[in-house]
Amino acid sequence: VQLQASGGGSVQAGGSLRLSCAASARAFSSHVMAWFRQAPGKEREFVAAIRWGSGRTYYAESVKGRFTTSRDRAENTVYLQMDNLTPDDTGVYYCAARKSPFCAQTALMYDYWGRGTLVTVSS
Repeated sequence: VQLQASGGGSVQAGGSLRLSCAASARAFSSHVMAWFRQAPGKEREFVAAIRWGSGRTYYAESVKGRFTTSRDRAENTVYLQMDNLTPDDTGVYYCAARKSPFCAQTALMYDYWGRGTLVTVSS
C-alpha cells in the first residue's frame, strides 16, 4: 500500500494551497482517508478526513470553513484545499488511510501513511 502526498509549498498568510494524495490500488479499498499535520516541536494532529465510499467529511475545529477535503475515485486521489492560510497552519502534512468505515482523529488508528509534504505560511 502506497500513499504519495504532494502540493506543499510556501505561501503568505491569506493564500491558498491544494494538497494531493495519490493512493495505490490496495489503498483504494481503505474506508477512510485523512490528513494530519505536524508543526516543529509539536505532536501530529488531525486536520481532515473523508469516507471513501460516501464522501462524508470531517474537520478539525481549527480548519473548519477554510479547508476542504475531497476525493476522486477515478484517480484514486484525495485532495486538501487549504484557503485563508495562517502561520499556524505551517507544518508537514501527511495523508493516511484507515481500514475502517469510521473516522478517527488519532494518528495511531491509521494503518498506512504517506511521506509528508511541507507547508510554510509566512506572515
